Amino acid sequence: MPSGKKVKLILYEVLQFAALIVPIFVIMERFASLIYNVKGRDQTAYWLVVAASIAYVTSVTLLVWAPVRYMTIKQRGFIREVTQWRPTAMAYLILCTLPCFAILIASSKVQVDRGQTLDSFSELPVSLVLFFLIWVDIIERIRPCKLMGKSDSLDSDFDISGPVLTHMEPVTTVSSQMNPEEGQNGVTQGQPEAKNGSPSNRFHDVANSPPRTRITSTAYLYSSTSRPLSYSGRPSILWKRDGRSEIFVDSFLFWFDTVEMVRVAGLPSVFYSGWVFPVYILAFLSTLRMIITPHNPLLSSAGFALQDFPFFVLRVALIAVFGFVTPFLYPLKNVLVSLAFIYFTFLTRLKIFRHHSLF
Repeated sequence: MPSGKKVKLILYEVLQFAALIVPIFVIMERFASLIYNVKGRDQTAYWLVVAASIAYVTSVTLLVWAPVRYMTIKQRGFIREVTQWRPTAMAYLILCTLPCFAILIASSKVQVDRGQTLDSFSELPVSLVLFFLIWVDIIERIRPCKLMGKSDSLDSDFDISGPVLTHMEPVTTVSSQMNPEEGQNGVTQGQPEAKNGSPSNRFHDVANSPPRTRITSTAYLYSSTSRPLSYSGRPSILWKRDGRSEIFVDSFLFWFDTVEMVRVAGLPSVFYSGWVFPVYILAFLSTLRMIITPHNPLLSSAGFALQDFPFFVLRVALIAVFGFVTPFLYPLKNVLVSLAFIYFTFLTRLKIFRHHSLF
């Protein structure tokens, strides 16, 4: 009977291989149907496109995908030294996502040249491409974690998502600042000693206590921290945190902006125009962020350069040409993230911001 690690490895490899071939076959079949209708119901053209898709999948699987996966699993060659990017994600983007987006652009070009509007590929094909893209991202993120039992130490239990106490300084008490001749309890030396339990005795205990500390960093009352909250009531299971389930949520949130951009490309007014080229090109450039490993400091710069700033410029242009084809929330999100990146990455390093104590 195979071990649990082998079963998990086989499961992940089957799922990733399915994510590689299913979008290509679906996109190519729809493109073959389009060519079939454009060519006057020519069966030969249809089967030529289908045969080309089968040949492409077979060749890239044997020549590229299988060697990359073998070297990744066995840690052979240059893969052994790779720690900041994911070779499997890069191979998937080049072998699957890039050809699918190219076929979508080609289908738009074919219909525009023929003066026909037969298929805008706006529902199942595009959804499958994006879904399997997220699928591969989730598998790469969850691969080090266990599938059964409690979450192990390889998940995000140690990620700090809230404000952290970075500096603490001692604060002297009031009694330590008093005149030594007045005594530690604030009375003269000739005053009789208070009884045990009286207010003056309690003040004396406070004066002899070690100096307290004051938190100088900003800490918010409802901010999240890395320390898990404990609750002993009946619904205590709702307070437990599992990094494996958070991987699914983070992955879908990571791709929502790209999904919205691809949705705009499926609108007939955009799909049958020249704007379909920059939309799909920038959408593919934004997918390159998946190559960078999670929690890599370079991911923030890649998000600004490959997604937020180009998407903001393109969305403003699309709104100016076609109207509100995308919700105004997305360009606002892009400009806010871009300004935050510029401010916290570059402006805060200037001397005027580094030495200013107002904020």
